[in-house]
Amino acid sequence: MSMQDTASSGVALWRLVADGIERGIADGRFAAGDKLPGEMEIAETYRVNRHTVRRALAALAERGIVRAERGSGTYVEAQKLAYPLRSRTRFSEIVGAEGREPHGRLIEASEDVATRELARELGLKTGAPLVRIEAIRLADRTPICVSTTWLSAERFPGAGTVFSATRSMTKMLEHYGIRDYRRGATRITAGIIDATDAARLDLPLGRPILVVDATDLDLEGKPLVTKHSRFAAERVEFLVEP
Repeated sequence: MSMQDTASSGVALWRLVADGIERGIADGRFAAGDKLPGEMEIAETYRVNRHTVRRALAALAERGIVRAERGSGTYVEAQKLAYPLRSRTRFSEIVGAEGREPHGRLIEASEDVATRELARELGLKTGAPLVRIEAIRLADRTPICVSTTWLSAERFPGAGTVFSATRSMTKMLEHYGIRDYRRGATRITAGIIDATDAARLDLPLGRPILVVDATDLDLEGKPLVTKHSRFAAERVEFLVEP
């Protein structure tokens, strides 16, 4: 049956294109992380116009099967990252254990002051000077989460510059002599992505996110950093471990 015959029988052409691309992913022609052919090539392959291709790709993106990167192309979305939440949680180790390459990127580092809530989490006085670090974490090319981290400016002077150089919270803390640390309390809530984080995570507006608020402690139980992280819900699955 030709595409036109299929379309005339009630199945839209864009759905036929989407099904064909999805079959290509399922049978291994396109692997996780692969860049798909361009819109023109797909249109020629299926003998449809580019508008039909765009609708097919949009439908696949809506289901989390592919991801469009601005100015780069459309990529096959990787499987969800299994992300254990345990007393020792390290993004780089978790991503590496999945056979993927961890990346950290500084968005902004700035001065801040401790609100009453932040002071309580960090064991400081209200109004104490803080360093605020906005960063994005990726597995291979895929953005996984955006995090806001606060830590004492007195204990960790220049922390933003150090993080920019190391691109790792663990390595940043090692710079200040913190060789090991553990997770304190963790709170997980659901939310809807805002415009700023949607752009950072390369997600459409309105997509669900998992919000993780956590504080890391040194081995003596003293607070080191407190974090407010927003994870792309369609790209991770949390595993709560002791």
